[in-house]
Amino acid sequence: MEATSFTSSSFATSSLLYPPLLRPQSLDHRGLSSVTVNPRRCRIAVARKNLSFRIKAVLRGKTEATGVPTSVPVRVANELLQAGHRYLDVRTPEEFSAGHAAGAINVPYMYKLGTGMIKNPDFLKEVSSHFGKYDEIIVGCQSGKRSMMAATDLVASGFTGVTDIAGGFAAWKQNGLPTE
Repeated sequence: MEATSFTSSSFATSSLLYPPLLRPQSLDHRGLSSVTVNPRRCRIAVARKNLSFRIKAVLRGKTEATGVPTSVPVRVANELLQAGHRYLDVRTPEEFSAGHAAGAINVPYMYKLGTGMIKNPDFLKEVSSHFGKYDEIIVGCQSGKRSMMAATDLVASGFTGVTDIAGGFAAWKQNGLPTE
């Protein structure tokens, strides 16, 4: 993989390839225009491999895609939990009370409403009452869909240490990891 500068003239223009920070609207005809970044918190580089680009941000010493939370398998999530990360369970209170990962904190991302679900309008406020913007958080749900949406919202609102658990609590139990 080859790193290129922000003035690369071979930059592809498909808006599907870039996070909002680097959409084609922010590009000039020679390549990338300037990007505002807090140099104390992150630095951005553009990597190119076979003319496709991937954005990398180095946040607090970890490589993560800008605006997209990292997703890890449940065994890695368990290791992160043992290393001091905190588990945010975004399932409904009913799902949580039926069983959850040891030490998990429940803040529902969605609530059941009739036969469907509705997003928790106070989700970010409730998470902020339990976690700081720089806390290391692993986010899980039942199968992995709600946790990815919740993790994406958290990253978009400024949380920097967010990691999604792929497969959710179902995979957690299937792998025999600790539950309460």
